[in-house]
Amino acid sequence: MPPALFLVAKKAFQKKKMTGVKGFKLKTIQRFTRDGHRIPVTGVRVDSVEGFQPGDLVTVTGWAKGKGFTGVVKRWGFKGGPRTHGQSDRQRSPGSIGQTTTPGRVYKGKKMPGRSGGQKVTLSGLILMEIEEKEKLFFIKGLLPGSSNGNLLVKKSGEFKKFVPLMKIGETEIKETEEEKVERLRKEKEAEEKLKELAEKKETEGEKEGQESSEGQSVQENKEEKENAES
Repeated sequence: MPPALFLVAKKAFQKKKMTGVKGFKLKTIQRFTRDGHRIPVTGVRVDSVEGFQPGDLVTVTGWAKGKGFTGVVKRWGFKGGPRTHGQSDRQRSPGSIGQTTTPGRVYKGKKMPGRSGGQKVTLSGLILMEIEEKEKLFFIKGLLPGSSNGNLLVKKSGEFKKFVPLMKIGETEIKETEEEKVERLRKEKEAEEKLKELAEKKETEGEKEGQESSEGQSVQENKEEKENAES
């Protein structure tokens, strides 16, 4: 193949590889994985599920929620001014925004109040947990940008090697490998031994306190008897 045709084919392949599927965001729910961990997953209704499978790493692009004109505390996380010494109206103030005669201006890019949100956001490294082919649904681990029914673009970026699938609805048994079972039983045994040690320690401390109180009571009685005999 000539070099020029090779470059054209390479660009076409890269373009096809980077092309994702369009969809819109559904609500976020809690689901359990087969090893018993509870995670948040967000549903995405897509145009097509071809080329995707559970365990894929995906990149999701969407538009963040618009928050309108906001101050520096909400927009940039500023601490704000003091709440004492007469500063009654400086709690959410940005403070000084520049220097004195030199340079005599405000630097570009200064963090100040303004419109926040509403920008394009791309999240990478998300895990595709489950696919419903009939409904054309993706269940992606974590939170996604934008509001409900907001437009999203989902692209495949790789595969997650340590993938654990979700439990099916109605499934109650936790599926684990033999190594995971041995590790779980070992941890349970260690926890039981620690609880037993704590219980024994409490019993010995209670016995010591009882002995000390009885000894103190007997000393007090002897002292009272001596005082009565002297009188």
